[in-house]
Amino acid sequence: MALTSLFDALCAILDPKYSIEANAIKALKDAEADMDLPQQTAPLDQVFLDVMAKADAHPICRLIASMPFNWIPPQTSQDPLYQEHSSFKAHVELIGPTGLVPSSSIRMGLYGMRPHSEYGIRTHPAEETYIMLAGHALWMRGDSPYEGLVTGQRSYHPSMMRHATKTEESAFMSVYIWDGDLSTEKYQYLGLPED
Repeated sequence: MALTSLFDALCAILDPKYSIEANAIKALKDAEADMDLPQQTAPLDQVFLDVMAKADAHPICRLIASMPFNWIPPQTSQDPLYQEHSSFKAHVELIGPTGLVPSSSIRMGLYGMRPHSEYGIRTHPAEETYIMLAGHALWMRGDSPYEGLVTGQRSYHPSMMRHATKTEESAFMSVYIWDGDLSTEKYQYLGLPED
């Protein structure tokens, strides 16, 4: 099974008026997407499949749910607190330094969180955007309070902006993009926000 159909569908979601998304479209179009998916896979947990099957989910979710990916928590940091706060995440890097398609210019993948979870404050040099594909999540940007986002909405984080994510009753699935400095050496995980 090739990645071409997924990459084409992702291009249709992205908005080229945002430079980070224009760069991601270019990376998707330049990718050798006819490669086979990896042999090692881990299925997506049912809680994500359920939210991706809802009527308000983006249609791309059906395609994502059908693909045999290795869904594991991201490994952005070896910090013990980060690791503790990652067990509720599902992640696949499609394009990037550790992606199915290698790239040193962009990181792009699929990312979700289970209900009743919180991924605390973090910063990193790369600018980043998340586009919601299914479910509901609360996003905190800088010093602003959490704001709820649903399918089709974006959370954009300029380089080094503090941001955090949490869920309530619903899981969510999203596509994320990192652009600029893709290294994780300066990634900082600061833990949960103070109430």
